[in-house]
Amino acid sequence: MKIALGTDHAGYEYTQRIKQHLVEHGHEVTDFGTDSAESCDYPDFVYPAALAVAQGQCERAFVLGASGNGEAIVANKVPGIRCALCWNERGARLARQHNNANVMSIGAHMVSIQQALEMVEIFLSTDFDGGRHLRRINKIADLERS
Repeated sequence: MKIALGTDHAGYEYTQRIKQHLVEHGHEVTDFGTDSAESCDYPDFVYPAALAVAQGQCERAFVLGASGNGEAIVANKVPGIRCALCWNERGARLARQHNNANVMSIGAHMVSIQQALEMVEIFLSTDFDGGRHLRRINKIADLERS
């Protein structure tokens, strides 16, 4: 699977571990940065990662910061993106099953690296349930078009 990554300084270390994990499991990763733990502004890196998913260059993305809140807000500014802020495994699973999320935001100050890696695996391996949830996803798409 082609996966985009975008982070600020707070998520840099986690992003490096996640990238290594993804590559080891056969995924193709496009890292939109940042490239250090030096203070920076997350919109500069998160927006291009989300845009890569919206434009079909990548299938999913993971965006990271301290809490993940700002990163989720930025990603969700891109039409076609459904970014879910996840702080546990159940949230990651439901984001895919119920919301067909294509981007996951992770707060590096909120979860352990092991938990983050588990959420990444769940997010990549869980299918969208469709059914009644598809109706809701379609309503979100209608809102984006209006």
